[in-house]
Amino acid sequence: MKRIEVVAAIIHDAEGRIFATQRGYGEWKDGWEFPGGKMEAGETPEEALRREIWEELETRIGVERLVETVEYDYPQFHLTMHCYLCRVVSGRLELKEHEAARWLTKDKLNEVDWLPADLQIIDKLKKYL
Repeated sequence: MKRIEVVAAIIHDAEGRIFATQRGYGEWKDGWEFPGGKMEAGETPEEALRREIWEELETRIGVERLVETVEYDYPQFHLTMHCYLCRVVSGRLELKEHEAARWLTKDKLNEVDWLPADLQIIDKLKKYL
């Protein structure tokens, strides 16, 4: 089975809300996810996150800590997703690749249709907020 390794930014704000994005392309179009993407050769997860968030959202982030690494089998590939708690340093989270975005409070995290791998971290994330 093909293996893909990615990083995901769990961006939070001072009010304890989490930033969620809706995919605008591909097989999983319209599903909700934490923004991020594939790591490039030689990058640390933190470097990949900063690059990906700049490319996707024109925002600079501070990477705070690893929350969890999710292992998930999709039908076509195995996903390893390193999920980091992050904060906005500068920028305004401008959507470049996503269809929509929402700031979600702890009690609203289940109001969007998360992609299966991202859903794996929602319950654990509620303990952080």
